[in-house]
This record gives sequence, structure tokens and C-alpha cells, in this order.
Amino acid sequence: VQLQASGGGLVQAGDSLRLSCAASGRTFSSCQVAWFRQHSGKEREFVATISWSGAASYYADSVKGRFTISRDNAANTLYLQMNSLKPEDTAVYYCAARLDRSFFRRESPDLYNYWGQGTLVTVSS
Repeated sequence: VQLQASGGGLVQAGDSLRLSCAASGRTFSSCQVAWFRQHSGKEREFVATISWSGAASYYADSVKGRFTISRDNAANTLYLQMNSLKPEDTAVYYCAARLDRSFFRRESPDLYNYWGQGTLVTVSS
């Protein structure tokens, strides 16, 4: 699975932004997929994950209620709708995939096999 993230940009606090992650290959629909982010100089951190079918999802506490993860398997695309953005959401956002139809709250980057290149989100105050 090859992943390509897009949709990042510069927004103001309180604004919304939607990230996309386009996947290639037939196995996307069998993957648990996720979004991670990395603040400058820090470790990559978990944001949200969704099951292969889209029926189950799980969020980091820091984004719960503001961000929504979704997927369109017909279009081989993963999304992250980000609302009420805060300056602390500024980071490079990465999409990731694991070829696995079982769903767990996988927060560790080590549990994902495939990664996109990252897209920068900057939220100004």
C-alpha cells in the first residue's frame, strides 16, 4: 500500500481543515488506517484510527470531539476532518496503514507498516 497525504495548510485558530490520504493498491480496504502527527522536535503521536470497514474508530483525548476520521474504500481514500483547530494542533500529519482486518486501539507507530509522506498543518493564534 502506498499512501499520499494532502490538504495541509495555514489556518487560524478556530478554523477547519480536511486532510486526505490517497492510497494505491487493492489492499487498502483490508487495512486498519490511522493519522499521526509530529510536532517539531517531538515524537510522532497518535491522532485517530479507523477499522477497515469504517465501523469502528478511536481518538486521542487531545482531538476527541474536534476531529473526525473517515474513509471511502471505493475511492481508496482516508480523511481527517479537523474542526476548532488550536495552535497546539500545528504539526506534520501522517497517514498510516496496517494490513489487518482486526481492529484494536493501536496507538503505537510501530504497529503500522505503511506510511504517507506527511502534510504540514499550521494553526496561527
